[in-house]
Amino acid sequence: MQRDDGQIDVYLPPNEMRAVIHRDRVVARVTRLDRKGRPEARIVEIIDRPQQPIIGRLLQESGVWLVAPEDRRYGQDILVPKGATGNAQVGQVVVVELTEAPSLFGQPVGRVKEVLGEMDDPGMEIEIAVRKYSVPHEFSSACLAQAAELPVKVMAKDLVDRVDLRDIPLVTIDGEDARDFDDAVYCEPATFGKQKGWRLLVAIADVSYYVDTGSPIDIDAYERATSVYFPRRVIPMLPEKLSNGLCSLNPLVDRLCMVCDMLIDEDGQVFAYQFYQAVMHSHARFTYTDVAAILSNTRGPQAAKYKDRVQDLIHLHDVYRSLLKGREKRGAVDFETTETQIICDDSGRIEKIVPRVRTQAHRLIEEAMLAANVCSADFILQAKHPAVFRVHEGPTPEKRETLRNYLKAMGVPASLSDNPSPGQFQAIAQASKDRPDAQQIHSMLLRSMQQAIYTPLNSGHFGLAYPAYTHFTSPIRRYPDLLVHRVIKSILAGRRYQLPGLPLPGEAHIKLARRLAAQARLKEKSSAPTQKPSAEQQAWEAAGLHCSANERRADEASRDVEAWLKCQYMREHLGEDFSGTVSGVTAFGVFVTLDAMYVEGLVHITELGGDYFKFDETRQELRGERTGIRYNVGARVRVQVSRVDLDGRKIDFRWVQEDGSPALDKPLRGKKSPSGDGNAPSNAKGAKNKDRSARGNFHAGPKSVSQGPKTSAKKTTAKVAKKSKNRQ
Repeated sequence: MQRDDGQIDVYLPPNEMRAVIHRDRVVARVTRLDRKGRPEARIVEIIDRPQQPIIGRLLQESGVWLVAPEDRRYGQDILVPKGATGNAQVGQVVVVELTEAPSLFGQPVGRVKEVLGEMDDPGMEIEIAVRKYSVPHEFSSACLAQAAELPVKVMAKDLVDRVDLRDIPLVTIDGEDARDFDDAVYCEPATFGKQKGWRLLVAIADVSYYVDTGSPIDIDAYERATSVYFPRRVIPMLPEKLSNGLCSLNPLVDRLCMVCDMLIDEDGQVFAYQFYQAVMHSHARFTYTDVAAILSNTRGPQAAKYKDRVQDLIHLHDVYRSLLKGREKRGAVDFETTETQIICDDSGRIEKIVPRVRTQAHRLIEEAMLAANVCSADFILQAKHPAVFRVHEGPTPEKRETLRNYLKAMGVPASLSDNPSPGQFQAIAQASKDRPDAQQIHSMLLRSMQQAIYTPLNSGHFGLAYPAYTHFTSPIRRYPDLLVHRVIKSILAGRRYQLPGLPLPGEAHIKLARRLAAQARLKEKSSAPTQKPSAEQQAWEAAGLHCSANERRADEASRDVEAWLKCQYMREHLGEDFSGTVSGVTAFGVFVTLDAMYVEGLVHITELGGDYFKFDETRQELRGERTGIRYNVGARVRVQVSRVDLDGRKIDFRWVQEDGSPALDKPLRGKKSPSGDGNAPSNAKGAKNKDRSARGNFHAGPKSVSQGPKTSAKKTTAKVAKKSKNRQ
């Protein structure tokens, strides 16, 4: 049982669990410590039972109907009266709602609310996941009605007070399967003062123009907080008319946008920037593959196909290389990992799993988005306006000490200070990248860091080495970005954006109360006077918690579907042998990732042989007391697929024995993977002037990324020719 106060979890014995179900909130009293030293408790009172659907398979045993929950955490089957099965047939996947709660002497009782279909139906794993994790997957009627009333194209009245950038050859660069395009880029050489560099325009879809605060579309978007991505299917944050149509920066059509207009020097520092509203016309829809091919061969067939845009792409590549200099100077962390992509056939089954290849095109867009996000955070901080920042903190003292001991045990020639910097982490990553156990070391570095969250309390982004960072570049698929757009627009207009009193789920309320209580405890320990957070600050705290929680929910749902698909895929390979790499070690066994399929499974400790294996937490390895055999991350092994549990999303392996012991080779190293206010130019028509200057109301670049003088950037000029995405 997880405690609200964040203290160590409490163990509930089986007899206590009979009267409760997964996600119940209870009051419990600790009665003793069990033989494993865990606090054991007795339930005093059930204080909240969320109205949650339970998904499972309808079964009939000895004439009794019951639903076996797909999620094993529910612990017991649901009895279904004969007249409450609806049209469901035996073996079908159904959604059941409780009509009688469980008790110490009786099982829970429910009725079938919805029939999803047969377990082997295409897309069933997604239907289960969206209900299992309560992902909103149907827009409200009010939202759809409002979307239907929106125009299908940009109207003349929409262009008032906007900069006309339709002659600027902004282009989108995305993956082959992308359907919504929320960012476009353009770059050219520029001179400002005595410096040479580039002018980089990052244009982002102006979703906030069409989605008013508190409107039906806004309420549905807030509830979702993010788009959810599954193999072959996306559950969007916005209705399709907006996400794939009116807001998407589709090629060769006019679109409204918010622009971050930056001057960047040769060292990758943002010298100055400005934000303004504009109208644009995407001159091309590039894929990452297209851009990579053009940059690798500017005289090849792809370059010939887009010959008018080749020079623009070269300029983008040039500014990217300068931004990389700035990244290295900051000491941003870059680890070696392997990311994979699931390729499905027409029926939704896995066809193959392939590693994602990150090209210069991917990194080019990532760095451009990072620069725009940093400028948006700096702009908001200078205006002293509340907003949600993307905060990523370094290791906690406990994790720092664990990491320090691990590095010492592994003989890594690096040290961590009591307040480690991103540069120290990057130095360790660089120093260990050629070691055979590099993947294990980098995995430990990653695990020592905290998760990134959305919060109005800015404390910087540790991994990217930014003192202030937020999300501005993806308002079609992320609600925090939409909030940032509204804040920036309010600042430009000289107003203050008021966050509406949108509904907050009970779980987020609990987290908010927990966080505020923790802040209060810290203030009590300090000598500084305590001050109760204002209602406005609490509202922004709640919004950040809600968006963070729903981001986690989307990730969990996506991982659940991928795990289901991989289990289904591996059922076809039961009994087959594969080579693999140890990807994780625990006290109960060894996780192995297969080379050919990029699927992970467990070799349970009982399968390791007759020796007694002890888990060394410091070294993250299992060692046999008698044989001295050690299993650690990176070890090369050969395994056989022995069992696949589709319901539990688990794959079990066993060693392929050679001369009585598993085949062990040298460790395998993984592949590297990436981890301002201003008025618009006064003459909008000047956007068509080939020789216009950059005399916008620029702001000096953020201190975190600019080493340039902090004098007024308004005096700088630059000729503008007519011509992940950050996922951090």
